[in-house]
Amino acid sequence: MYTKKIYFSGGDFHELQEVFNDVPGVLKVTAGYIDSADEINIEGVEIEFNPKKMDLSMLMDILFAVVDPYTQKSGVYYTTGEDEPQIELHLNFIANRGRQPAVSCVSLTINDPISDPKFARKCLAKARRLKKFTIADEKDQNFLRKNPDIATDIDLKKLKTSLRF
Repeated sequence: MYTKKIYFSGGDFHELQEVFNDVPGVLKVTAGYIDSADEINIEGVEIEFNPKKMDLSMLMDILFAVVDPYTQKSGVYYTTGEDEPQIELHLNFIANRGRQPAVSCVSLTINDPISDPKFARKCLAKARRLKKFTIADEKDQNFLRKNPDIATDIDLKKLKTSLRF
């Protein structure tokens, strides 16, 4: 079976691992540390998936549903150049959504603070080539499954019920 790998960061790797563990088409999720050319040891996950059952774009949709793309630690890391255009397109969409200037009923652009670039939020999620992925200790693998009573920033029960594939 042909599989692909993608690496995500943004927040706690225990939570990210639990988010992606039961996604259809995802074969394995491993917690660890991501090194790219310009960053060292960011917490993240390695996702091995079947591209015939799960699309990279859908995986990124799930990531950015639980991780704020407007924070410094969020990112998508790839190992093959074939994934780069799709990742860049997705991040470009996030960066530009909601940025159109407000228009009045007579098609005049009005003074809207959202259309002013200095007030617009900037997408800080990164798309980088992976330099190295270091697997976290065994105690960190599937940590939330082993410790289900731990409080999380992500409402995992609500997420699991709202995700439908």
